Amino acid sequence: MDAERRGAGEGWTFFTNHAYVLLCVAREPDVRIRTVAQCAGITERAVQRIVSELVEAGYLIKHRLGRRNFYEVQPHMPLRRPLDSEHEIGESLRVLLDRADGERAQPPQAADDHEHGTEPDVQGR
Repeated sequence: MDAERRGAGEGWTFFTNHAYVLLCVAREPDVRIRTVAQCAGITERAVQRIVSELVEAGYLIKHRLGRRNFYEVQPHMPLRRPLDSEHEIGESLRVLLDRADGERAQPPQAADDHEHGTEPDVQGR
């Protein structure tokens, strides 16, 4: 049955590549572009373009620590279509970040600390 379910939708998905990139970054803010490409099933070049678009649109904030980038998801940002624009991206990410075993992944937090001038916690990165 699992094989039948997996093959039923080959060729299309319910989410865009932008959603997959955002989900990968929400799971691991200091993730490398190469890893996002593998996670989302797209090329590194496509990930770079999508990350740039998400930063430009305000869905991600890009931080630099040494030679590494890490990204802060802005969960308060609205979904982009009129049909669902009253919902925030954080709502969708929280659902998608739920793990099957009932353990919750860390949902993205609002950037309140960033807006008040404090630096994000980057220890261990």
